[in-house]
Amino acid sequence: MLTLPAPTDNTAWCAAPAQGFDSPTTLRPPPAAPPAAGRSARALADALFRAREISIAGALALLILSTWAANPRFLSDQGVKDLLLNASILVLLAIGQAVVVITRNIDLSAGSVVGLSAFACGTFAAGTEHGPLAVLLVGTGIGLLAGLVNGLLVSFGRVPALVVTLGTLYIVQGVDYWWAQGEQISAGEVPGAVLRLGSGSLLGVPYLPLITAAVLAATAFYLRSYRGGRELYAIGSSPEAARLAGIPIRRRVLAAYLFSGAVAGFAGALWLARFGTVVADNARGWELTVVSAVVVGGVAITGGVGTVWGAALGALLLTTIGSALVVLKADAFWQGAITGALLLAAISVDRVVHLRVTRALRKRSPHHADGV
Repeated sequence: MLTLPAPTDNTAWCAAPAQGFDSPTTLRPPPAAPPAAGRSARALADALFRAREISIAGALALLILSTWAANPRFLSDQGVKDLLLNASILVLLAIGQAVVVITRNIDLSAGSVVGLSAFACGTFAAGTEHGPLAVLLVGTGIGLLAGLVNGLLVSFGRVPALVVTLGTLYIVQGVDYWWAQGEQISAGEVPGAVLRLGSGSLLGVPYLPLITAAVLAATAFYLRSYRGGRELYAIGSSPEAARLAGIPIRRRVLAAYLFSGAVAGFAGALWLARFGTVVADNARGWELTVVSAVVVGGVAITGGVGTVWGAALGALLLTTIGSALVVLKADAFWQGAITGALLLAAISVDRVVHLRVTRALRKRSPHHADGV
């Protein structure tokens, strides 16, 4: 009679470890996942720059309250409206500039594009009944053309952005002076509907700040919520890594310049609506003011870090400084001096934040944790 072997416990067969495998009695838990160093460092950078935006807002509030204490009319109804109106165009330019700077580039032609757009829109509307929409479309179209030239040369021509936009700055200024021939367009020639865009209000709030706030919110939402916006940050953080990740760098940089140019042209049309009278050198010298506002607002000049909210706060802070100095009857020289000091302080803060993030990356990397 055939006798079957007694059943054995399955664990007995597994008691002797097979070659290359651990015994079940010495099973080891799965290795812990390495810390997400990049994510942690990014969170640290976000926290630091969020704190920086809060500090800018605090400085702005302190400046406004101090000026109001010295002159209560500074925060009168008309004073607040003037402050918002004066800041609207600079905030718009800062939004467009911030998108370009995030990609580790720069647009020095923004101020000259505003001047050309304002004069072109004035020429287009003078003595006619053109409405605000047509004027805004003309200004935006001129800005898109300038942005296209800048974007193509920087992204596809691979010419340094500083060289390209400095060149287009002088070209646009030359075209503007050639076109104007020393003439100006007065408010009496501009249709009333266009002027009402610059002087009208909704529920007591002027149209220009409302338009600026809408552009700001839409841009911030796109940068934060859409893939294209996040890719702009990736390009600014590391162009080589972005290329290896398959990000279309040239198209994204071109899009950033198109946006900056469109915003500058749009701001030129609003300049006409706001002031009515335009000449060839409108917004001349605003290039560095816009860059200063963006950097002061926390957008790193080296790219990849910052928000348009911070850029808007920086522009509002610089505008408020100018208005406060006028109210306090201080020398206009101090506005430039304060702007320069804020710019140097902002760049210094950028450097400190960069060093802290780099140090955090090293401390939280797996190699550092293992003592390698």
